Amino acid sequence: MDAFFASVEQRDFPELRGKPIAVGGGAKRGVVAAASYEARTFGVRSAMPSVTAARLCPELIFVKHRFDVYKQVSTQIREIFLEYTDLVEPLSLDEAFLDVTSNKKNIVSAMKIAMEIRQKIFEKTQLTASAGVSINKFLAKVASDINKPNGMKVILPEEVQSFIDELPVKKFFGVGKVTEEKMKRMGIFKGSDLKKLSLIEMTKRFGKSGSYYYKIVRGEDNRPVEPNRIRKSIGAETTFSDDLNNIDDIWLKLEPIAHRVFEYMEKSENFGRTITLKMKKSDFQSLTRSKTFASEIRDRATILEIARNLLEENIEQAGSIRLIGLTSSNLEKEQNNETVQLKLKFNDK
Repeated sequence: MDAFFASVEQRDFPELRGKPIAVGGGAKRGVVAAASYEARTFGVRSAMPSVTAARLCPELIFVKHRFDVYKQVSTQIREIFLEYTDLVEPLSLDEAFLDVTSNKKNIVSAMKIAMEIRQKIFEKTQLTASAGVSINKFLAKVASDINKPNGMKVILPEEVQSFIDELPVKKFFGVGKVTEEKMKRMGIFKGSDLKKLSLIEMTKRFGKSGSYYYKIVRGEDNRPVEPNRIRKSIGAETTFSDDLNNIDDIWLKLEPIAHRVFEYMEKSENFGRTITLKMKKSDFQSLTRSKTFASEIRDRATILEIARNLLEENIEQAGSIRLIGLTSSNLEKEQNNETVQLKLKFNDK
């Protein structure tokens, strides 16, 4: 989807259309969850601190998130996907992989399917989507970003190698800023440069990622589209408007998070044995503390007690904090190798 959260807000509130908006955060504290394309022209991006976004775009309008609405729209979009294939792997509320090699409508052209899906999404939600069509996940993911917003990019089998050869390394999925700079110092700027390295050289220079880069730069990605993924953790977190260091004030924020985590587990019938408390200090350093139990935590009172104990035991070391979160892991269905529908971990700002 194109600037999904921001586009939903502009759809529902006409006064926001054509204006630079940021969903989440606030002028003083928090993190941008999504930015409209009008805001992006100023350099505003998701995951950017709100204070930075406000500095880049003084006219930026901060809008409170409405995750319930985004989830409803996401469900509508998912229903459209399922008209074509059951092989749908959600990555988040606004993005998914679809394997249409064999599809319910027996359409031989993946490009035609993508066009139909984008049109149906617009008719049903009045929102635009972009698509990437190719032979594997890596190429489809990269292609989906090329002609945004409201566009589509197709990479045919015979075009794969020439496309990768000219692809800047920063566009390779999994290459972050640190790795990009390391590659540039090595004289590696695009795929053709990276392909010159042997598997041994790649592994030596990039560790475990080396074998991944070696295959990707040759267009090899055999990962299947997985409609059901094992959920490894369930959690939630919140950023404070002002730094807090009083345990009672912090507990007022942590307690509803603990309730929310329990409700997530209860709804998915997937309880965990490990509870982790996360605190981000005023200097942005993170402190995490966990407790693991012999069996899954299945009642609300116990999770509240564990969360409170973890907070009390570590509040002095944390000092003044700006963010707190709670996560449950070692989930029952993960241990039993069962599948559970993927859920997005939200941040409340």
